[in-house]
Amino acid sequence: DVPVDMGGSSGLSDNRPFHVRIFKVADDENATQVKIMQFKDAPGKRVDNTFIHSSYGIRYLTFYVSDMTASVERARKAGAVILAKGPIELPKDLGTGVFLALVRDPDGNLIELVGPKKK
Repeated sequence: DVPVDMGGSSGLSDNRPFHVRIFKVADDENATQVKIMQFKDAPGKRVDNTFIHSSYGIRYLTFYVSDMTASVERARKAGAVILAKGPIELPKDLGTGVFLALVRDPDGNLIELVGPKKK
């Protein structure tokens, strides 16, 4: 939890407290982390995240993963929805055995996972 004074002094908020959750792409101490902030008294406005071209701004994040199967399962368990036919194998000119999955997190954000499937 980030208190009012730290939120305002750091420029992260307009003197509002907020909660931060940290998500990791794998269960490893060196895995990439993403911080998601929640403002209970100022939830913000939703944008159209139907597709990556639906709104201005950062529309999605890409994470390169070492095990697509495990990453998709981890995303599902966290409440994400796997979109379209993913994971799909990318064309061979982009690398042999490389897959892509687009997931929508519980807030509607688009997350792209790219990497191999492990057996």
